[in-house]
Amino acid sequence: MSELNVTEVMRVGLTKEAPAAHWGKADVTFNAEGALVHLSTNDDLRQIQMAARKLRSQGLNHVALAGEFWDLNRQWVFAQGFATAKLGYSIAWTGDEATQAELERRLSAATFARQLINDTPENLSPVKLAQQAANWLADVGGDKVSYRILEGEALLAEQWIGIHAVGRGSERPPAMLELDFNPLSSDAPVSVALVGKGITFDSGGYSIKASEGMLGMKCDMGGAATVTAALGLAIKSGLNKRVKLFLCCAENLISGRAYKLGDILTYKNGVTVEVVNTDAEGRLVLADGLQAASATGAPFIIDAATLTGAAVTAVGSNYNAIFSPQVEVLQLAQQKAASVAERVWPLPLDPWHKDMCPSAYADTANSRAVKGGGAGGASNAAGFLSRFVSPEANWLHVDLAAAFEDSASALWGAGATTHGVLTISELIKG
Repeated sequence: MSELNVTEVMRVGLTKEAPAAHWGKADVTFNAEGALVHLSTNDDLRQIQMAARKLRSQGLNHVALAGEFWDLNRQWVFAQGFATAKLGYSIAWTGDEATQAELERRLSAATFARQLINDTPENLSPVKLAQQAANWLADVGGDKVSYRILEGEALLAEQWIGIHAVGRGSERPPAMLELDFNPLSSDAPVSVALVGKGITFDSGGYSIKASEGMLGMKCDMGGAATVTAALGLAIKSGLNKRVKLFLCCAENLISGRAYKLGDILTYKNGVTVEVVNTDAEGRLVLADGLQAASATGAPFIIDAATLTGAAVTAVGSNYNAIFSPQVEVLQLAQQKAASVAERVWPLPLDPWHKDMCPSAYADTANSRAVKGGGAGGASNAAGFLSRFVSPEANWLHVDLAAAFEDSASALWGAGATTHGVLTISELIKG
């Protein structure tokens, strides 16, 4: 902001007063000092985010938040509404030093995730995704971060069957990032294990998507970006526990080497999976990551993925769907999300959901051979994943229905939203 002339910056304030009569029902008005958002609903946060979208869509690039009522979360939701895929905008915070420092930490993590998700699929290969995530976390965590990247045939050597199968159709190899953040002793137990779906482009494979459904599929690595940004934010906030991160990275493309309908994959834990839909690839790569996470002995495992259209149908694009066998985990996730102005909603996950994708040839299929995976598709996907999670661990599966907007909405600019980063970061911190 210091390089901008004050005349280039719009001052934005909050008021609980109604607008003057000549403004009608407008909830954003203007005066000589700048813009005013008139708080008039029971959901101030939603109204403020929508107001930010209105101001941004009118061409404003630089704003300064000023006056009373701007608490931490109100400033943050304004920033989320004001953000766009194109850069060249800025927000000057208000409040005390602690509030502004927290906002800067959030912004740094969200900007990393947003730029990664919005990157072009040509530029962001699976290996590059893994490397960029590792580099950013190493910059944040310094010598407390160590990692390795397995790529191509090296995945088979360690029996990471799903990532290899999904990614082998591309000329650019699939990869798994294994990262360890350890601020404690070398033999400290792992407190949390994170798993992210990192499909850098999803054509659907031989179960090919329609063109309009494929256009936004650069976002299919949103889970990987979300858990990476969440861990980075927790580290920036002084995290003092050991956390391991696993990113499952691949391009789901068509070629003579691509995996096919009817293939059977035998996973490291012995579970056999019949491929009945190559567009249900996310759960196939996450199965590897969840096994790796379980092997750490972590008592808490969190995975995040742009996994199913069924979750979007169920909760819309302003909530992330959450699943867990443990009711207390769902309640904790709801509490943490509410504390940072994010939205989650639990969907069913019972033991029998793991049997909802039956196969005559294998232990399970990776979906149901009907359009969209059939009724209860998001829960069936979670049930599939449950086969690969240690029963001793508390487990939260986050289906990121709110991670990406194909076009601008009343709340979000087009592209990555980063909705979910703060919730997972809070869960990591405990």
